[in-house]
Amino acid sequence: MHPAAHRAAHAAGPARGSGFWVVGAVLVLLMLSSSVPSALYVLYQQQWGLSSGIITVVFALYAVTVLAGLLLFGSLSDTLGRRPVLGAGLVLAIVSMALFAAADGLALLLAARAVQGLAVGLATGAMGAALLELAPPSRPALGAQVNSAGPTVGIGLGGIGAGLLVQFAPAPTVLSYLLLIGAFALGLVGVVRMRESAPGAGGRFRVVPHRIHVPAGARGRFAVLVLSIVAVWSVGGFYLSLGPHLVLSLLESTNYLVGGGTVALLAGAATVAQLLLGRTEALRTAVIGLCGLLAGLGLVLLALGLGSAPVFLVATAVLGSGWGAAFLGSFRALSALADPAHRGELTAAVYVFAYLAMSVPAVLAGMLTNIHGLHRTSVGFMAAVAGVCALALLATLRLAARTKAEGSTA
Repeated sequence: MHPAAHRAAHAAGPARGSGFWVVGAVLVLLMLSSSVPSALYVLYQQQWGLSSGIITVVFALYAVTVLAGLLLFGSLSDTLGRRPVLGAGLVLAIVSMALFAAADGLALLLAARAVQGLAVGLATGAMGAALLELAPPSRPALGAQVNSAGPTVGIGLGGIGAGLLVQFAPAPTVLSYLLLIGAFALGLVGVVRMRESAPGAGGRFRVVPHRIHVPAGARGRFAVLVLSIVAVWSVGGFYLSLGPHLVLSLLESTNYLVGGGTVALLAGAATVAQLLLGRTEALRTAVIGLCGLLAGLGLVLLALGLGSAPVFLVATAVLGSGWGAAFLGSFRALSALADPAHRGELTAAVYVFAYLAMSVPAVLAGMLTNIHGLHRTSVGFMAAVAGVCALALLATLRLAARTKAEGSTA
């Protein structure tokens, strides 16, 4: 190799690698910041007299604005470049953290959650693409693995970190967000310094909303697999909005670390399951995950019946492992339903179902909590999700058997 070419290749290697880890850190940080309010909701309720219904509306607003940002700006980084879109997402994230820190009531809390959702929605498409483009050549699968595990790692760290600050640090509803502002500022410096990876970077600003489309020949399989997505994210939405409040009521405790730890336990178990099943066939992974979800939901119902916090925490760990596996398997199977040229359109359809499942059932649960109480509502919610989960498991088993039969006759 010519010396100059060798020097260029040597320089490009570390830049590629460092850029990859910068984007991975930003992904974890954004997801971490999204779960911090979940650990603080109980505190907000006590300080401002907010009902559970209002808390779930605040949570749902985040899910809706993430979806709006993703669908409106999800392909923007293909023309502008990954760096400017990631940078804009981080600036919005810093603004949202400042709004959270300044919040003294519901209005600013809603504004902060909405801006945060837009930040995550704007950055998601750019992060996903950059991780695939910047993955080390020696480990090409690492990009997909970080894309899959990064969100659950971030959610878990956010839950436990915020819980620690609430329990042991002064002014947690301010300090948590000031620390995140500093972390996002460091992330912004890293993004500015990383190299651009988008092939078509440097184009004009042009908003082209993601087209939502499921190929006609894949709609039957899509309907089966999306049931798993609905079950998974209904559970996620419930835990991220009402989970800390529920475990604190079961414990009859005011230890906020336990509330945040519940979110961390769910996400941590999901991460472990995804790492362990990363090479398992997609439909098999989905079936394993749905079995875990059903077992976890059964244990949650048992815990609520007994009024037992220890059983509830065990149930949360089982539920989390099923959550992670079911999402990984069903998402991979769904991604394979379309050719690469139309995969983005199908992925957009998956996100619509995922974020609606995360937000709408959680809001309904919050409203019902105001009428029937948290305990009775939780029992009804988990029983309903278990029904959806059982239906998804039966349908996925039939799909797997049909796929296997088609493969053996091909």
